[in-house]
Amino acid sequence: MKKYKRLFIPMILVLLLATAQSSCEENQKDTKDAVLLSKQLDSAAPQKPLSEEFKKYWYAGDAEITSYTLKQARYGEIRDGHAVLIYVTEHFLKQEQLKADQHHAENIPVLKLNTTKNFITGIYPYSIMTSSFYPVHDNQHALKISNSVQEWCGHVYAQLNNRDQYKVSAHSYFETEGDQELTLEKANLENEIWNKIRINPKNLPVGDFEMIPSLEYIRLGHIAFKAYRAVGSLREEASGYTYAISYPELQRTLAIHFDKTFPYAVDSWEESYKSGFGSSAVMLITEASRIKRLKTPYWQQNKNKDVFLRDNLGL
Repeated sequence: MKKYKRLFIPMILVLLLATAQSSCEENQKDTKDAVLLSKQLDSAAPQKPLSEEFKKYWYAGDAEITSYTLKQARYGEIRDGHAVLIYVTEHFLKQEQLKADQHHAENIPVLKLNTTKNFITGIYPYSIMTSSFYPVHDNQHALKISNSVQEWCGHVYAQLNNRDQYKVSAHSYFETEGDQELTLEKANLENEIWNKIRINPKNLPVGDFEMIPSLEYIRLGHIAFKAYRAVGSLREEASGYTYAISYPELQRTLAIHFDKTFPYAVDSWEESYKSGFGSSAVMLITEASRIKRLKTPYWQQNKNKDVFLRDNLGL
């Protein structure tokens, strides 16, 4: 009998240890599942309903194109140029994060903004384009942002995708930047602000928060891809609203002026920061002022006879 007791006790211990290990693994699995679920809930809050005026304006089968005179700070001087904001709604593939060729129930409706800037620095031109894809239901961060800069020295490209974390892919002809693949924790995105203004400006971030600057500024300023401390404010004025973001560490401020009533069209903006490099950098202000706004299906207007529309935009 004593022999059986000696065998029985170790077996009890084995069973207890196995049970504890199994329980521990289950707890770890539950924790991982809870974290994953938390991330999913954090990245996709309940959808905000769309108003009838929103549907009537943004689902009329055309895009909104607005041209601006541009005074662009670059290399310590102000350059004359033009900027264009092109807003249009699209269906976006959830996993691939690309524009959908066909409509499906799982597609995410987005308000896309393509921003272009063109200006001359001395003998050579700059061409900048940024695309932001933001859910029209205003319930998560931008799904994708891309930026490219072309000039005679070369070109650079960066793309941010909204996954469990932000995934950033960046390419540059500069040795110190080169090809980069990195992940960033979720934070507010400066690029998505321009989309949020057009959907619901009262939902803009205010107070102190972390924000990833625009991909254009990151690339032109050769700064790190990361979130910086920012201070946001929304101010009502006689002619409209002004939303301002200040980055103390970067000594940079962006102020966007837009209409008081829907569709909250962007009238102008100013961006102050140090332009130039090293000790020669000086504080300058980039400014843009609205010229003309058109609602039109531009993708159908690609014939020579359609060139007059550029004259209408003052381009």
